[in-house]
Amino acid sequence: MNRREAIARVSLLLGGTILGAEVFLSGCHNAPEQNIGGAGTNFSNDDIAFLDEIGETILPATDTPGAKDAKIGDFMARIVKDCYTQDDQKIFVTGMKTLNDVCKQKNGKSFLDCTPQQRHDYLVGLDKEQKDEQAKKKAGDPTHYFRMMKELTLWGYFTSLPGATKNLKYVEIPAKWEGCIDYKKGDPAWATS
Repeated sequence: MNRREAIARVSLLLGGTILGAEVFLSGCHNAPEQNIGGAGTNFSNDDIAFLDEIGETILPATDTPGAKDAKIGDFMARIVKDCYTQDDQKIFVTGMKTLNDVCKQKNGKSFLDCTPQQRHDYLVGLDKEQKDEQAKKKAGDPTHYFRMMKELTLWGYFTSLPGATKNLKYVEIPAKWEGCIDYKKGDPAWATS
């Protein structure tokens, strides 16, 4: 079995749950001229810092590194620019503005000016909103922008060096493959096997 077949089978097992999961199978397919300017996907340093803060609110640093340590803003910007369709790019970029504008309405200040607790509470509400929307979603309906942000945060973090080595069990060069290892409640999941 080659790598492409293995990835295809894994994504089928996961049900293709990650937006952009086709990237695993086909690689990025957008031509560069489709990305530049059309959806405003030339992310500024301020945009990346904003995405870092969203990611850090979703996965904050504790005794393990947080999303900012994984440079999640850079990861999100790269995937959106290089791999998302133009329609999904527009949803994501518009969603960044919507997230900040609605936060200003609810809290009287921008997302970046909110306290960590205000940010957390606001994103919990957004997560509930996207889950409710997802439950009613029909084929062909656009994906909620916060779902995109959350999926990219999780994907980027757990495939990053700090996420895989500091948050998951990680053996750089496993001596042998063991198909059945006892799991104790509270142990981190394995990044390698």
